[in-house]
Amino acid sequence: MNFLACDLGGTKVLLGIFERVINDSPKLLFKKKYISSDWDSFELILEDFLKNECKNITHPSSACFAVAGPLSNNNAKIINLSWNISGNDLQNKFNFKSCELINDFAVQIYGIPFLKKNQYSTIQNGYHAEGANNDLHAIVGAGTGLGIARGIISGEKVKVLASEGGHVEYSPKSKLEWELKTWLKNHLQVERISCERIISGTGLSRIAEWRLSKPDAQNHPLQQYLKKIKIFDAARKELPEKICNLSKEGDQIMIEVERIWLGAYASLLGDVALQELCYGGLWISGGTASKHFKNFKSDLFLKQFFDKGRLKDILKTIPMKVILDEEFGLFSAACRAKMLLKT
Repeated sequence: MNFLACDLGGTKVLLGIFERVINDSPKLLFKKKYISSDWDSFELILEDFLKNECKNITHPSSACFAVAGPLSNNNAKIINLSWNISGNDLQNKFNFKSCELINDFAVQIYGIPFLKKNQYSTIQNGYHAEGANNDLHAIVGAGTGLGIARGIISGEKVKVLASEGGHVEYSPKSKLEWELKTWLKNHLQVERISCERIISGTGLSRIAEWRLSKPDAQNHPLQQYLKKIKIFDAARKELPEKICNLSKEGDQIMIEVERIWLGAYASLLGDVALQELCYGGLWISGGTASKHFKNFKSDLFLKQFFDKGRLKDILKTIPMKVILDEEFGLFSAACRAKMLLKT
């Protein structure tokens, strides 16, 4: 029996047909990536995929669509594409027995019970604390934005608890970070700075812009690129990779930028671990996860993670792991679609 999974974003749509395997992870049969802006609607993409690309594959019985956008009553709106998507309409038009739309980050909780060892790596194993609920999990991911979700996992039974924790207030821990926050408020003309403004790919770019605004960075090679960004904001998407490459090459200013970003990320993860008491596991996901895995095991990162005063010992009991699978969103949607076969 086959099922369909989709990771649907404003930039790209990744679709996959999976086969149900008893007592094992979903088996991928075929996948294809579409550029969202090339199509007038999501239904046209799905129609092309099922009728033209998958005509020799058994039609899927269930479908799960992980959507980057506001959700209500199995409906979603992809704002920057002006797409309105109805799970019920998709179910009727494409003859799925069951069909579900879900937040593209919250869906990742469904993938955790089915992970194989090559899809993740461990930062710390933690250890069993007396009275701890090992069914509690939390997942945090910095990509274009900052996603946080929680879940209760008991065997293959999963309860997802969505969160907007990425939008909590950013709390500076040093004079330098306070200067960054003040600069960002003025630069962006906003009343408050959320964690997402700092801990995301966009946030890394903003930290670099702040640092490059200082007198000692006026001749930095990225100054010309900042001028390009002011004209073409889309160019900002390329800046995080440039920052990381320069940092690896020994550029001291970009090393400082990356350290600030990494420290803020570690501190947030420590806060999430204390808030959720996720003794089942604290998972790091998102587009930056596999790229920064070595940094997540660094002394700088772990020092900031454990810097919680009297409660630091609690953090040592919580397993912390990094998702390395860059298509974990699609995989998790497939895991949810597999569960829907039973409903």
